[in-house]
Amino acid sequence: MRNTVKYISAALAFAAAVVLLQGCGAAVRKCVDPQVDIPQTIVPGEEADSLCLADLEWSEIFSDPLLKVLIEKTLENNRDMLTASARVRELERRHRIVRAEQFPEFGARGYLNQENYTYTDEAPVKDNEFGLKASVSWEVDLFGRLRWANRGAIAEYLSSVESQRAMQMTLVAAVATAYFELTALDNELDIVLRTLDTRRESVRQAKLRFDGGLTTEIPYQQAQVEYASTASLVPDLQRDIALKEHEISLLAGEFPSAVERSLLNTHDQFPDLMHVGVPSDLLQRRPDLMAAKQDLKAAMSEVGVAWAERFPSLSISFAAGVENNTFTSFFTGPYWYPIMSLTSPLFAFGKNKARYQAAIEAYNQERYQYEQKILEVFKEVNDAVTSYRSAREKVTLMGNLKDASRKYVELALFQYQNGYISYIDVLDAQRSYFNSEIDYSNSVRDEFLAIIDLYKALGGGWSVPSDEETEATADNAKTASKKTGK
Repeated sequence: MRNTVKYISAALAFAAAVVLLQGCGAAVRKCVDPQVDIPQTIVPGEEADSLCLADLEWSEIFSDPLLKVLIEKTLENNRDMLTASARVRELERRHRIVRAEQFPEFGARGYLNQENYTYTDEAPVKDNEFGLKASVSWEVDLFGRLRWANRGAIAEYLSSVESQRAMQMTLVAAVATAYFELTALDNELDIVLRTLDTRRESVRQAKLRFDGGLTTEIPYQQAQVEYASTASLVPDLQRDIALKEHEISLLAGEFPSAVERSLLNTHDQFPDLMHVGVPSDLLQRRPDLMAAKQDLKAAMSEVGVAWAERFPSLSISFAAGVENNTFTSFFTGPYWYPIMSLTSPLFAFGKNKARYQAAIEAYNQERYQYEQKILEVFKEVNDAVTSYRSAREKVTLMGNLKDASRKYVELALFQYQNGYISYIDVLDAQRSYFNSEIDYSNSVRDEFLAIIDLYKALGGGWSVPSDEETEATADNAKTASKKTGK
C-alpha cells in the first residue's frame, strides 16, 4: 500500500511538472486575432460623443403605457424568448458537466456474486463472492485538453446569454415597430373615414345643385367618383389592421385577438436623439456582437482540445475495499487495486493532425464572421442614423405640406362658391389635402420606426439583465479568467 502511494505521488509530481512546462499558448499560436481596424468614430466625419441614445430606457423614449404592457407580455410569453432562456439554462448545466471532468471522480460499489458450474466427472461447484469497494479516478490534464474544453463550455454559455439578450432586443423592436405601424393604420383609417364623410356631403351638395339647375351633371358625377374612390380604401385598411393585430398577438405568444393601443401622436415632435456614442461602447453593448465574440473563443477552445489530443493522456485510478466468499469473514479480506495508465497516439495516418488543422480552419471561419459582424454593425448604425435624419426632416416638410394643402382647400371652396373656379379645382384641392394628411401620418410613423431602428442598432434594450443573470454571468466569467490565467 505504501509503495502504491509512492507511485501515485511520483506520477502526480511528474504530471505537475509537465503542466508547468507546457503553456496553453502553444496550442493556439496559429489562431490569428481578428483583423479589423476600428474607426475613431461610429459615424464618419462626426466627433465621438460620450452620450448615447442606447443608454436611455425605452420608457424614456416611448412613454406609451399600453406599449410597455405589450412588450412585457411579449418578453414573458414569446416562444422564441422562452427557447433562448431554456438554451441558456441548458448550456449552464453542460458547462458544469465539462468543468467537473477536471476533478477526480469518486465511486462506490457493493456486490454479491454466486457462480455455479459443473465440470466433467466432478461435483457441482458453488462459488460465492461478496465485495464492498470504493474507487477514485482522475485524468491528469497534461496538455490542457480538459481546460480547453472548460473554456469552450464557458464561451458557449456566455454566447447563449448574449444571444438571449439579442433576442430580447429584437423582440422589443419588433413589437414596438408593429405597434406604431398599427396605430398609424388606425390614424390612416380615421383620416379616410373623416374624408369619406366630407365627400358624402360633397355628393349631397352637388346633387342639390344639379337638381336645382345650377350646374351640369358632371360635378355631381365627379363627386360620386371621389366618394367611391375613398370608400374603396376602407376594406384594405381594415384588413391591414386585422393582420397587424394578428402579428402582434403572435409576438406576444397569444392567439389572434384585438390589441389595445393608443392613438398615434402626430402633434409632439421628438427631441433630438442623435447620440450614437463611441465605437468601444458600441462593441460592448451589441449583444449579437458579444455573442459572436464568445463563439470565436469557443472555436479557439476547440483548437486547444484538438492540439492536446495529439499528445499522451495520463489517467490514475485507485480502488480499495473488502471482498470474501463468506459473510462471516467478510472484513478479513482487504482489497486494493491501483492503476496508472499512460495512453499516447502513435500512428493514425495523420488523423489527429488533420483534426487540429480542421479546428484551426473552423476558427478562421468564426474569425471572418466576427470581422464581418463588426462591419455590419457599423453599417447598421450609419444606415439608422441616415434614416433617422431623413425621417425627422420629412416630418417637418410633410407638416408644412399638410398646412398648405388645408389652406388650399379653404381658398378653393371660397372661390368655387363665388364662381371663380370650377368644381374640379375644388376636388383637386381636396384630393391634395387628403394625400397630404396620409403622407404626414406615414412620415410620423416612419420617424417612430427610425428611432426604433437606431436604438436597436446601437444595442439598446428594454431592461437590464436580472441580478441572478448578472451574478451567473459574472461567476462564469471569473471562472474563465482564472482558468486562462488572464
